[in-house]
Amino acid sequence: MKYFIIAGERSGDLHGSNLIKAIKKADSQAVIKAWGGDYMQESGAEITKHYRELAFMGFWEVIKNLTKILGFISECQREIELLKPDAIVLIDYAGFNMRIAKWAKKKNYKVFYYISPKVWAWNQNRAWSLKKNLERLFVIFPFEVDFFKKFDFEVEFVGNPLFDAIASFQPNADFLKNNLLVGKKIIALLPGSRKQEVEKMLNLMVSTKKQFPDYQYVIAGVSNLPIDFYSQFLANDIRLVIDQTYDLLSISKAAFVTSGTATLETALFDVPQVVCYKTSNLSFQIAKRLIKVPYISLVNLVAQKEVVKELIQDELNKENLIKELTLIIDDSEKRTKVLQDYSQVRKSLGTVGASEKTGKRIVEILQNYK
Repeated sequence: MKYFIIAGERSGDLHGSNLIKAIKKADSQAVIKAWGGDYMQESGAEITKHYRELAFMGFWEVIKNLTKILGFISECQREIELLKPDAIVLIDYAGFNMRIAKWAKKKNYKVFYYISPKVWAWNQNRAWSLKKNLERLFVIFPFEVDFFKKFDFEVEFVGNPLFDAIASFQPNADFLKNNLLVGKKIIALLPGSRKQEVEKMLNLMVSTKKQFPDYQYVIAGVSNLPIDFYSQFLANDIRLVIDQTYDLLSISKAAFVTSGTATLETALFDVPQVVCYKTSNLSFQIAKRLIKVPYISLVNLVAQKEVVKELIQDELNKENLIKELTLIIDDSEKRTKVLQDYSQVRKSLGTVGASEKTGKRIVEILQNYK
């Protein structure tokens, strides 16, 4: 059977790669084309558009680039029509993928969604659109099942795919030596993967380095950004590693993390963290009026309480970063409480195998139509 998969971000690329492996395991004749990234390509998909071309962050930034985004949507639709897939599989990336789902439903394609758009966070009525346009929705957070019940929409909880990624991770025994990271405890800086957010976040994160001379700051860089871009942040003995985030987290004392999937990854590695988020003022004002959840980090959302400190917009400044980092590296009571709460978060997320379950179910459902 033929599949067209769309992931518009780095995390979606990672989970998409595991999903592709699962589909190929269940359907040995699978032909897969995708909009995604390097991980998905390595898993056997033909990538026709890389997610780095699709990365727009914030409400205002999306509005500014709307013409370009609409052009990408038309291009994607043309590729789907050429392939005529048995299934379209969408991975997160709500603004783009929900438009594709609506169009695909009208064209009588079978549409599956893996990793639900965060409709529970804002504009919750979008849940009706998902119910109308999807063959099946596979969710990765337990609270999403109850949320969609309010819309009489039965979804499948498959567990969280981060367990898959972390379970398959093998630490590099030479990581410290290869990156000359010996002698000091490490503070990991996870600034994201989009250029505009990385620049904004790193300027703030590295500004605190002088207050922690006994620690080594290490930036978790990504290869979809040029290495030269990071050079501006490497003063004061700040180091950089590229595409080695899990190795870095596995040996870090604490972390500054830009809100997103990385907050949950950091928690699953048992690294206390300060969550950081700042966007343009206009995007923030729009978001503040639309967002319907009390937290922005996945850790706190899953726990339904504040497990880690979130510094958002004006609260994200040098002084607060120093204060909150000091608490999680020096205050044993605070640090212990964070780690205890992480344990509860881990238990609520299920077990390994989310991507394999999802891939298998997609193939099963399609075969039932044959």
